[in-house]
Amino acid sequence: MHALTPPDRPREKLDRHGVSALGDNELLALVLGHGSQQRDALDLANAILEAADGIHGLTRIRRDQLLRVAGVGPVHASRIRAAVELGRRTLVTPAIARPRFLTPRDTAHYLLPQFGSHAVERFGILLLDTRCGLLATRIVSVGSIDGSLAHPREVFREALGGAAAMLVAFHNHPSGDPTPSTEDVTLTMRLKQAGAIIGVELVDHVILADTKYCSMKEMGLI
Repeated sequence: MHALTPPDRPREKLDRHGVSALGDNELLALVLGHGSQQRDALDLANAILEAADGIHGLTRIRRDQLLRVAGVGPVHASRIRAAVELGRRTLVTPAIARPRFLTPRDTAHYLLPQFGSHAVERFGILLLDTRCGLLATRIVSVGSIDGSLAHPREVFREALGGAAAMLVAFHNHPSGDPTPSTEDVTLTMRLKQAGAIIGVELVDHVILADTKYCSMKEMGLI
């Protein structure tokens, strides 16, 4: 591939235009990683595709057939077979369903084992899609034993960066009492107002304490 100008090489082309811009031979060249003394990676990819009778033939071609292609060694053959198997598994292995949080109890059951008993206060958010499915969990701040502050700016920076449609805020009370403080209620109102402006709905703010929880939604504050 040294004969190609840098912008036309598969790796640079992928970085600039995305994976869909690459041809079958260019994708295979990236899987190979390098060529041989006789051929560069792109020429080798073309020879392999010809031997396999096209991209679909890679799912059926045997190791000994690959090794008969001039320039293909055991490492190349292993990489091709591994890539084909990886692609096959993405089609036949069921995707793990995202946890969904339809009620405050759902949320609390998910969060309590992870965050309910920390010795210091942690404030975090659950980033949710439009069906209340979990996209990611983010810890926004970690405080001292006396408390932790969270600013709506940091909360919604994480939400927007994670492409969330909705979010659930949560934090723990190291005291073991999940009753919300005046500051907790004030922060909830600020988050609710900011979310309405930005377009990311605050679904709930859940306070955790050991095995107990308090939901601002259940309290009628959201």
